[in-house]
Amino acid sequence: MHSIKPQFLQRTAADSINKKILRAALIIGTLTLIARAGTVLKEMIVAYSFGRGDALDAFLMAFLLPSFVVTLVSGVVGSALIPVFIEVDQKQGREAAEKLLSSTCLISAATLAASALILALFAPYYLPFLAHGFSPEKLHLTANLLYILLPWIVLSGIAQIVTYILNAGERFALPALVPLTTPLLVIALVLAAGQSRSALTLATGSSLGSAIEVGLLLAMLKAHGTRLRWGWFGFNEELHIVLKQTGPLVAGGFLMVSAPIVGQSLAAMLPSGSVSALAYANRLVNGITGLGAVALSTATLPYFSRMAAESDWAACWHTLKRYSTLLLVTTVPFTLAFIAFSRPLVRVLYQRGAFTPADADLVARLQSLLAIQIPFIMMCALLARFLTAIRRNHLLMYGSAINLMANLGLNFMLMKIWGLPGIAISTSLMQVLSFFFFAACTVWLLGRNRSSLLNSVSAHQARN
Repeated sequence: MHSIKPQFLQRTAADSINKKILRAALIIGTLTLIARAGTVLKEMIVAYSFGRGDALDAFLMAFLLPSFVVTLVSGVVGSALIPVFIEVDQKQGREAAEKLLSSTCLISAATLAASALILALFAPYYLPFLAHGFSPEKLHLTANLLYILLPWIVLSGIAQIVTYILNAGERFALPALVPLTTPLLVIALVLAAGQSRSALTLATGSSLGSAIEVGLLLAMLKAHGTRLRWGWFGFNEELHIVLKQTGPLVAGGFLMVSAPIVGQSLAAMLPSGSVSALAYANRLVNGITGLGAVALSTATLPYFSRMAAESDWAACWHTLKRYSTLLLVTTVPFTLAFIAFSRPLVRVLYQRGAFTPADADLVARLQSLLAIQIPFIMMCALLARFLTAIRRNHLLMYGSAINLMANLGLNFMLMKIWGLPGIAISTSLMQVLSFFFFAACTVWLLGRNRSSLLNSVSAHQARN
């Protein structure tokens, strides 16, 4: 094994794949950064207009479950669909792949619509529990905002799946810019409303923006030669594989995205404004990790899927080592610098209008604690995409279950000791645990496939 690795790291075929991944990641990262700049501008205007008060608390709590549903359904369906879609497209042709896409989208749309209906019907029962500590007036506002956001669930969910398909065809640029639509629309509505603005403006802008995004993405899909037929083409073997892989991903996604809900629900039990403070602290951290993780995972999933379909374990190993090293070298120094400048960043971005210096100090402290997770989230994104590409999604589910249990215990324990900062520390510790679990699974799988890996390396050596 020792004599093989040096040659393995120099494979020209793997280098070609790595260059494609890097180019795709840079394109996605750059254009997503532009889109996120619009989100940051929106947050600055929202902070100036609403501060850290009840209106924003209500909107954030109303948005919590809709975003949970979209991530749970569309995020995992897209991840499960891409490896199968690519394999069907390669072996059976584009028409068969389009039928698979159409049937999958139909099931997803129906699931999202049913989820939106359930959220609406049971809102009077779960919102008082979820937003424990909200006054009756604040709960009523939260419910009204939730109803306005229901169309966003279906529209945003379909937009995510279409984006996955465009990325599978190595179309990365324009889909990365489309999310800029919603924050720009929200900014326009808030500014146009003037003194009459309210949290209803934020919810309305979000739903309208998602409708525009779907229209743009469907036009791109058609322009690139793929049709979304909105029909049912039977429950064939390929669709069965997608749904079978979706099951563990849904369970894992449910457990993983439950962590923010747990954190915000516990923050709602603390003094007024705690939910908003935690949300503001998460903005930049989520923006950074979202930018990097989205760029990396979006770029790697199609290529990992192709390598897995060809059983090219040598290329998988090479890519994992190359990008793991790159991530550690870049994210660790960046995280340390980000923590050092956390307070000035918060003051520049938010400290104006209704957002006071005391608010800035609290948010900066929380932001520093949450920033610890940045390198670990990036590494998890890379490892999770590899596990998804080789259809080992049950491991993601197990890891999410472990993390949720650890997060619950740490949140309760650390919140009693440090209050709101304890929730931030718990969030970072959960990501550290995720990294070690996914890394152990990846090493185990590659070790178990050692003979396949050796054969793959030998084959490449013979060709080169």
